[in-house]
Amino acid sequence: MHRYLVALGSNQRHPRHGAPSAILWAALDEVGRRNCTIDAISPTIRSRPIGPSQRVYCNGAAVISTDLEPRALLDELQTVEALFGRRRQGQRWRSRTLDLDIVLWSGGCWGDGHLTIPHPEFRSRDFVLGPTAHIAGGWRDPITGLTLRQLNHRLAKGLTRPPPPPR
Repeated sequence: MHRYLVALGSNQRHPRHGAPSAILWAALDEVGRRNCTIDAISPTIRSRPIGPSQRVYCNGAAVISTDLEPRALLDELQTVEALFGRRRQGQRWRSRTLDLDIVLWSGGCWGDGHLTIPHPEFRSRDFVLGPTAHIAGGWRDPITGLTLRQLNHRLAKGLTRPPPPPR
């Protein structure tokens, strides 16, 4: 069984599920139907968008247990995104009904042409670190050795560059 830390985001209404916060809850229900157990869910927060989108995001995080390998979980998460109207085309960082990103997993580092774990940009994103530190504060980044709580604290203090990995 693997454990994953997944970041959640939405900044568009959905015709069936409504506001972005409701979309995140509905998406987690759907993920839970796909050979995944939702172990923990963070409170949601509001954050300013990155890039061209003007809509405020609703963000959160979840710890998920599953026997799926990283690439198979990514495929499942992208299927859920598509069910909620996500289209992977056009401009990066545009508005979206649902964004599900694998941030960390219990296996440490992993990568292929479509997925890199840890998520390459999570250390500099307060809308990821805040919710993830809330539910998995002791989880260590396999690159820096720092806990999510420590990374969140460093980011809040303006120390966005993590220290070099321990030797």
